[in-house]
Amino acid sequence: MHRITPGQLAHRLQSADNNLLLLDVREPWEFEYCHIPGSILIPMAELPSHLDELDREKEIIMICHHGIRSRQMGYYMEQAGFKNIVNLEGGVEDWARDVDNSMRRY
Repeated sequence: MHRITPGQLAHRLQSADNNLLLLDVREPWEFEYCHIPGSILIPMAELPSHLDELDREKEIIMICHHGIRSRQMGYYMEQAGFKNIVNLEGGVEDWARDVDNSMRRY
């Protein structure tokens, strides 16, 4: 699995890269509290039943609070046959610190 820093992801998003899927695996309350614009929520526990809904051709950026749950689910997705999984290092916590200082932190 590849990794991406918040700064690198922000640069990619500014370049209008349409082949990215931002997949947040946190709980709904966490997503409601703060999330990266354009990301979709599929909580970690629900992800296995939603794999067939995801585009396997897209690069999938895995997101959580600190990057641990997203890394676990990224490995799971790779075992399920996804080839282009990338984990956001530091999750939304580092995104809020390094990219979007207006984002709420918890």
